[in-house]
Amino acid sequence: MSSSEPHVAKIAALIGDPARANILKALMDGRARTAKELAHAAGVSPQTTSGHLAKLVDGELLAMAKQGRHRYFHLANTLVAEALESLMALAGERPVPKHHHQARIAADLRAARTCYDHLAGKLGVLLFDRMVARGCILPAGDADDFVVSAEGRRLFARLNIDIDALAVKTGRRRHFARACLDWSERSPHLAGALGAALAECCFDRGWLQRRKESRAVTLTPAGTKALAELFDLPPDRLGAPEDAARH
Repeated sequence: MSSSEPHVAKIAALIGDPARANILKALMDGRARTAKELAHAAGVSPQTTSGHLAKLVDGELLAMAKQGRHRYFHLANTLVAEALESLMALAGERPVPKHHHQARIAADLRAARTCYDHLAGKLGVLLFDRMVARGCILPAGDADDFVVSAEGRRLFARLNIDIDALAVKTGRRRHFARACLDWSERSPHLAGALGAALAECCFDRGWLQRRKESRAVTLTPAGTKALAELFDLPPDRLGAPEDAARH
């Protein structure tokens, strides 16, 4: 292998350890966590977790921020999140959990969740499909990259999303609008700066609500109504909104 080529084996080895994989998955919701919290997610001792975190930071898969005496860890960038989502898709479906609580958690994750900072699950895939079908986003030069059409600009203007400002912020480690293979649906959802802006809008307007200690999100009644109108969908296609208080 040429010395100028990416060290795929090194990155694969970092992700391939079960404890480190659990740490990375625990951070897939885009939130930062302490070493103690990640030790619980990894299922190993705090001392062992410390070593794993050091390796992940050194391998540029995680980043660390200090706040007072505490250290918080988060995914280094969106490329890490996209790689993890693709690996989860490659890993294939798992048997449905027998325990009712575990089965419910799995169902909630498949219905609607965050993939780092953008929407995933059935809801994310449905919105992506509607944007493609309506010609709001169009394939760009790369098979997985998209650009926004005039129709799309009208849609995102209704959400107060500034397409030109987003385009300026994109770079080598951040795509503007990109198809990210959804691990549960086996179809793409919208990632990149545009996907993140759409998710942020939904949270800010109360259309989606985060759930504690989970990537699953709750679609509110107001969200069902608003998204059905914006994306020209029957409300039942979005699923029955759940009472967030139950979570």
